Amino acid sequence: MIDQATIEGIIRILFVCIIITAAYIISTRNLLTVVSVYSLQSLTLVGIALALWSLDGSIVLLEIAVITLISKVIIIPYFIATIQEKIRIKRDIEFHYLSPTTSLIISMALMLAIYLAFTRIMKDSPNATGGLIFFGAVLGISLMLMGMMVTFSRKRTITKVLGFLSMENGVLLFGMFVTELPFIIEFLIVIDLIILVILTTILSVGIDSTLEDYHKRLHRFHLLEEEES
Repeated sequence: MIDQATIEGIIRILFVCIIITAAYIISTRNLLTVVSVYSLQSLTLVGIALALWSLDGSIVLLEIAVITLISKVIIIPYFIATIQEKIRIKRDIEFHYLSPTTSLIISMALMLAIYLAFTRIMKDSPNATGGLIFFGAVLGISLMLMGMMVTFSRKRTITKVLGFLSMENGVLLFGMFVTELPFIIEFLIVIDLIILVILTTILSVGIDSTLEDYHKRLHRFHLLEEEES
């Protein structure tokens, strides 16, 4: 059986993978690559959940791993990749306000600020700066903010959805180390259902559009419905 120190070392390596995937999602322009990296990020969360389960033995962690594997590693990436092949748009080269380089710099600054804030908050805790709970909390919030950076800086609707999905991964990571796990399972199920509905709507209206074009198309469809009635 693998000892505790080895498992904790594996979790720390997976933490590094989370940071790399988040940075890649912010910086890359290839949409299919973004989908693949999101799937890899979700698979990394599955690995973290399984590692924590081997330490804690909580069946809830195993359930989180299964739900994440089915929804975030298989179903949602496959759904987006299939749509992407049909619309034949491979790159998102338009940005709002921030370039990829600027987004990365701001993300690193935010991560440092969160690290310093949690160092002060948890200075009297037995899980202070060297513990897995500390790093899980810091990376969870950092991943949420990095996903928010994607939704803020990208123009195409599908990329914004992937940023939102990355934010949800941050909530999941934070929840595995800090909050009540049964709530996290309920949250995952609800959010994944919402995401599938959003993706279906985007597919129907215009997954290839920017957010502004998307709003115009929705408005146009609404007018057509009024004329037909």
